[in-house]
Amino acid sequence: MKKIGIMGGTFDPIHYGHLVAAEMARAEFKLSKVLFIPTGTPPHKNRRDISAGEVRFEMVKRAIQDNPAFDISALEIEREGPSYTVETLRVLRRTWPEDELYFITGSDALLEIFSWREAEEIFKLIQFIGAARPGFDASDFFLKVQQEHPETQGKIHYLEVPALAISSTDIRARVRRGEPIRYLLPEPVRLYLEELGLYVE
Repeated sequence: MKKIGIMGGTFDPIHYGHLVAAEMARAEFKLSKVLFIPTGTPPHKNRRDISAGEVRFEMVKRAIQDNPAFDISALEIEREGPSYTVETLRVLRRTWPEDELYFITGSDALLEIFSWREAEEIFKLIQFIGAARPGFDASDFFLKVQQEHPETQGKIHYLEVPALAISSTDIRARVRRGEPIRYLLPEPVRLYLEELGLYVE
């Protein structure tokens, strides 16, 4: 039985916060690999607000190319219509029926997980690793979840990740203002953004 990490997100752009979280989760939970899945059409975001799927896929591909434990899937980008996590997880569960799957996400996203489509079904398919900034207090959230949703017991794990102070939103804003973004994200990704003129007003 293998342990496989799944990291979903818009990755617009992918940055060192994502990569450090994935690598720390891989080491801490002894994951055999981490699969990055850029979202297709997120149901909670206006499609015009995010870069094209193939562009975000290419950014992730360039960002992870030097880590043999990281891989990428176009599963959601190739799917038509809104991307719901539960549908993706069903496909992954059929792919790895005997393995342990861990969904790596930001702890702030975990706070809203029960608003996701078929949230209870999601917890039957996968465990969660909530990556949080240092100082983020998740104790109230975990207590509430355990009281209201006992079926999630042992399915949510906490991981402190210092680099999560970096955000995609801030990087896009910095590009618009003409401020430097070097060292916030891998250099191949920064050069790709520059080449395409992404996020420039």
